[in-house]
Amino acid sequence: MSDKQCLTWSDVDVRAARIAEAICADPDFAFEVELPVYPVPRGGIPAALALRSGMFSRKNPMTVVIVDSPEHALVVVDDIVDSGATRQRFLENYEVKFYALVDRQEEKLSGWVSFPWERLTNECGPQENIRRVIEYIGDDPNREGLLETPDRVVRSYDGLFGGYKQDPADVIKVFNDDTCDEMVVVRDVEFYSTCEHHMLPFFGRAHIAYIPSGRVIGVSKLVRILEVFCRRLQIQERLCQQVTSALNEYLKPKGAACVIEAQHFCMTARGVQKQHSMMVTSSLTGVFKDGATRHEFLHMIGKG
Repeated sequence: MSDKQCLTWSDVDVRAARIAEAICADPDFAFEVELPVYPVPRGGIPAALALRSGMFSRKNPMTVVIVDSPEHALVVVDDIVDSGATRQRFLENYEVKFYALVDRQEEKLSGWVSFPWERLTNECGPQENIRRVIEYIGDDPNREGLLETPDRVVRSYDGLFGGYKQDPADVIKVFNDDTCDEMVVVRDVEFYSTCEHHMLPFFGRAHIAYIPSGRVIGVSKLVRILEVFCRRLQIQERLCQQVTSALNEYLKPKGAACVIEAQHFCMTARGVQKQHSMMVTSSLTGVFKDGATRHEFLHMIGKG
């Protein structure tokens, strides 16, 4: 999956010093002698300790006091901001300011970030998070049958979510051909993807078509375009649109179409638990929006 970025203790010290500098420059803290800081469990604890050292090295009169409740804090500290949900929760519920050693959104980081204290305790990768999930659902990650499960799950993610490493441009080879101007259809393409809402599978068949306008593509490449987008966290509606958008971008056809029929585990295995429910979505562009062309396409895929 994404490359791992390993921070050193020196990196942590530098980032903690930046937080200390920002706090000292904040006029809201100008008259504070003691600064009550709440560390978000668990990564916020070493981050708060690093902040204390960073503040001490500035020889600032403010002393970092670590407190056990955000209600008693002026500052909340964490190791990393991912989606921003944790930060938002604290800012909405408490009169605090929030700082983190790493802010993915601000720094535009995409890789896995490993902190030195995680490596000391063997908690430096996604495997540890899988172990925590196993504990959460009520099983023992140390029993024989589950010992290697975290590694297996992470390896399986390389395939299930390999689309993040691919660009449609990498799988598309376009040929110039002015003689082809009839509808090209590949139907009943089996696919597998993962719903982004519950991270449960959805699977089914896709039907893809385009009408050339001087450019054509190998039929297997239509399937590969679908696979690039399938192997990501998805919603079915967007998956249809991504396929037609890619065709329009690289082929400039008269029109492109994608219809997907799929079963979703979030409906069959949980929630309403309707075992035979099928979701159908479509994306039609260009001439496929015309009634006659739409009808021809739907007829060719057995839906007209």
